[in-house]
Amino acid sequence: MKHNLILRVTAKTLIPPIIIFALYVQFHGDFGPGGGFQAGVILSAAIILYSLLFGLDAAEKVITPTVARILASLGVLIYMGVGFATVLLGGNYLDYSVLADTQVAGQHLGILLVELGVGVTVCSVMLLIFFAFAGRGRP
Repeated sequence: MKHNLILRVTAKTLIPPIIIFALYVQFHGDFGPGGGFQAGVILSAAIILYSLLFGLDAAEKVITPTVARILASLGVLIYMGVGFATVLLGGNYLDYSVLADTQVAGQHLGILLVELGVGVTVCSVMLLIFFAFAGRGRP
């Protein structure tokens, strides 16, 4: 791999704002456009950019494929857990209004948790797909 100093310095400068933007999209998704899916893709794009410039081995030190698999499962469990919590609290599956004292607070909390589960899952699965294709042919 050819080391390009300008690209590496630019990436080191851009990756933190990309991650912060992903967090903004994640936690602003219930108020405006965006949410878990978009935030997951943006966050995984930052890690993929890091991998393209610094190598696959360096990216796998940031997040190993085993951790990515665990996070993908955890995101699905968060989504499912919110649904089961609403059923246990006396509502329908994913009826967020039973999660808090007021309906608006329950809706806000439910959407936030579900979008968090979606974001974690999407980011992890995107990284697993990238690691699978980028790592082909490695021993």
